[in-house]
Amino acid sequence: MLITTELRWFKPGTLPKEISQWFQQDHLGDLAPPEEREDVYLYTPRCEYMGIKLRQGRLEIKWRKAELGNLRFGDQVEGKVEKWGKWLCEDPTQQSFQTQDVVGKPWVSVKKKRSQRKYQVISGESIVAVSVNQSIDQGCNVEITQLSVNGNDWWSFAFEAFGEDDYLMNNLKAVASDVFKNYQGFQLQTQDSFAYPSWLSMVIE
Repeated sequence: MLITTELRWFKPGTLPKEISQWFQQDHLGDLAPPEEREDVYLYTPRCEYMGIKLRQGRLEIKWRKAELGNLRFGDQVEGKVEKWGKWLCEDPTQQSFQTQDVVGKPWVSVKKKRSQRKYQVISGESIVAVSVNQSIDQGCNVEITQLSVNGNDWWSFAFEAFGEDDYLMNNLKAVASDVFKNYQGFQLQTQDSFAYPSWLSMVIE
């Protein structure tokens, strides 16, 4: 089981050009090529604490373990921090967990185009940008994702910290503080900060 501490925002519409350009700056470190995929979520209205989806031939179940309050970074950024657990199940025969096996409600297709960076946290404070494919013990993924659901465009910006339980919040703070150091883009506020289950309830209902 993977435990993460996450900070995430959702905004309607296409990804603003200034946000895209900012995220592509060289000083932020190694940027992985955009990944395009389709995830299929089990729609569970008014269930903000659990998400179930099929992703690339596997079943993923996430559940919220704790709400950890708000974090603020300068005048432009504030969001809600949550702790999540993730359980993965894969079928080596590739006969199960296929998106074509679930069509229509209560399953919802979400098309994604994700750009991602990855940072290693060293000695609790120092951070180093690494390849997204590099395996590390303490760190944080940072991603911008363009979303399409039922013909509607959205975009999301998120931090997903991982590592030892006692260091999860520190890993998130260290990376987010550095990433937002020179941020002057679109406001990211608390009312837009939530996880995928809450977002799906908003866009489907």
